[in-house]
Amino acid sequence: MKLFSLAVLYRNNEDKAVILSSYQDLTTFSFFQRSSFQEFMQFTSRLIAERSNMGDRSCVKHEDYMCHCYIRMDNLTAVLISDFEYPKRVAFTMMNKVLDDFSIKYPPSAWTSAGDHSLTFPELEQFLTKYQNPKEADGMIKLQTDLDETKIILHETINKVLQRGEKLDDLVDKSEALSMQSKAFYKTAKKTNQCCRIL
Repeated sequence: MKLFSLAVLYRNNEDKAVILSSYQDLTTFSFFQRSSFQEFMQFTSRLIAERSNMGDRSCVKHEDYMCHCYIRMDNLTAVLISDFEYPKRVAFTMMNKVLDDFSIKYPPSAWTSAGDHSLTFPELEQFLTKYQNPKEADGMIKLQTDLDETKIILHETINKVLQRGEKLDDLVDKSEALSMQSKAFYKTAKKTNQCCRIL
């Protein structure tokens, strides 16, 4: 899972999107491709913001990338570009936090008068770095992963206990060292304890 770009935009009354601030993680691209990919990501962010509806949360597939867009009712917009594997719920959670933090730092009057990349917001890099691993950044995914791992361990443990119980039955039946009275006691105790057995 990989995040490539995060941008905060403002869509004006003419439906033109201005990139207020953006950050791209270009470390996975070769040095000679980086400027082209940065330009592509900024162009795509602007295009998606201009063509999405106010209040929408949308995902657009473009070649090898997934573009997530969230436009608030005040036209403040976040666009995140990731790979296909990145969970949509985590992407939209992050974009919501980004827009909240951005609107605390810059009032609406700053958005309307700003030009491209005129507002510095270094927190974008921090968000992109923090959310690279969605399991660590999002508590729900981390909790679900922990539950899944616990469930697998529990099933394996129960299966092993059941196998041991079956093997013990076979050993008791085959044992010549146990008297008939001991075998009868074992079977009676087993029947009595069946109500407590985990199936």
